Amino acid sequence: MTRRAGIALCMAMAAWPARGAPLHVTLATATPGGGFPAFGEAFAAAIHAADPDLVIETRSSGGSAENIGLLTRGEVDLALVQGAYAHPIFDKPDGPKVLAPMYSTPGLFVMRADSPVRSIADLRGRPVALGTRNSGLTVMGRAVLTASGLDPERDIQPILLDHAGDGPAMVRDGRAAALWGGGLGWPGFLAVAQEEGGARFLGPAADAIDRLTAQDQKLTRMSVPAGSFPGQDAPIATIGSWSFILARPNFPPEAGYRIVKALARANGEMRSRHAQGGESDPHLLDGLLPKAAVDAGTRRYLSEAKP
Repeated sequence: MTRRAGIALCMAMAAWPARGAPLHVTLATATPGGGFPAFGEAFAAAIHAADPDLVIETRSSGGSAENIGLLTRGEVDLALVQGAYAHPIFDKPDGPKVLAPMYSTPGLFVMRADSPVRSIADLRGRPVALGTRNSGLTVMGRAVLTASGLDPERDIQPILLDHAGDGPAMVRDGRAAALWGGGLGWPGFLAVAQEEGGARFLGPAADAIDRLTAQDQKLTRMSVPAGSFPGQDAPIATIGSWSFILARPNFPPEAGYRIVKALARANGEMRSRHAQGGESDPHLLDGLLPKAAVDAGTRRYLSEAKP
């Protein structure tokens, strides 16, 4: 190796700081009480356990739509974004990039176990909490209603929440006949299911699933396994999408590499802290997204991790 090549190699190695160098990163989540803040706290804690000098500071936000703006303007380093909002930016060469997957998000309606609602058609004329205004889950919920033959603005009484955590109380006291949400660890689902009397969960009918997956490539068929929630004794067919951890444009590749490497080491910790924590494994990005949509630091980690 020439002296010049040796110097270049040393400089390249120095650009990827070793574990132990302090690193502070900001992460936008969503409104309190929803799935994104719960995941964000688990993610921050698991990363810190794997790399004690790496601090992820979580920040509340309005959700996916606002998070895209925060990233684009460079006001946060990382943000959690639902697939309905993430996919449209993947073709933008200078836009935010995917650092890692969050988890798959099967969408469901939850209601009290004694509810007379047995199908999505039964929601006609009833008040339904669809989520917060800037949530990708709300977009998905509207799509499910439309595919099921209901106009989400006219055929139900739509309720848009100021905070995701407000929904379970509305179901409990009857202000909402049902609450739309997504994800096996979603706090709204767990809150309703743990109420006295329990809960029931409802997905779209088979023909609605066919229409949804044919119309929107971001939506895929999913199944919620039996026993995912208290009192749920049978699997539920539905649709859903993946949510992602996105990095701002020009996020330092060395920082992305270090975070993703820590996340891979912390997979067991993520599993213990979140119901779907194991799905944040960076290796799951292989084949899930176009290569250009993935952060440079993540691409480097995945190339090194291949056998």
